Amino acid sequence: MPFSIQVDGLSELIRKMDQLPEKAADVAALALYDGAGVVADAVSRAVQGIATEPFRYVTNGRKRKASPEEKAIIENAPKGVAKFKKDLSGVRTSVGMQNAGYANLNGKTKPIPQIANAINSGTSFMEKQPFMRKAFSQSKSAAEAAIEAGILKHEDMLDPGK
Repeated sequence: MPFSIQVDGLSELIRKMDQLPEKAADVAALALYDGAGVVADAVSRAVQGIATEPFRYVTNGRKRKASPEEKAIIENAPKGVAKFKKDLSGVRTSVGMQNAGYANLNGKTKPIPQIANAINSGTSFMEKQPFMRKAFSQSKSAAEAAIEAGILKHEDMLDPGK
């Protein structure tokens, strides 16, 4: 005995299910922003721990620490979250001082990210003080928790009924 099934709204359900990947990317971006903010705050705190000494030229192969002026530039530089990039592989961003601008240091104009990188990674004349890695390591679990909370906070956006 043949039978038939009538389903009203199946095309609407299919349309909403097709929107799910885009909605998931939006939820991921909102959650990632929360986590990236935690990391940016940790970077700001880590800058406070940079050791300094008055500027002097390198002698006897000894590497110098950052000068108080260099530290002040990094402390006052804008730190934040870069523009989000969404594609089929997910949502990406970065945290740091990519677009922090320029600063006048000892009569020369230098990009602030270059000053931060010299302090963070060291140079042939400057001692390495990895404040970025320290901030990333210390904030990892808090950032993961913030991302998880952000997903839970926005999971209603994934409801196909909406």
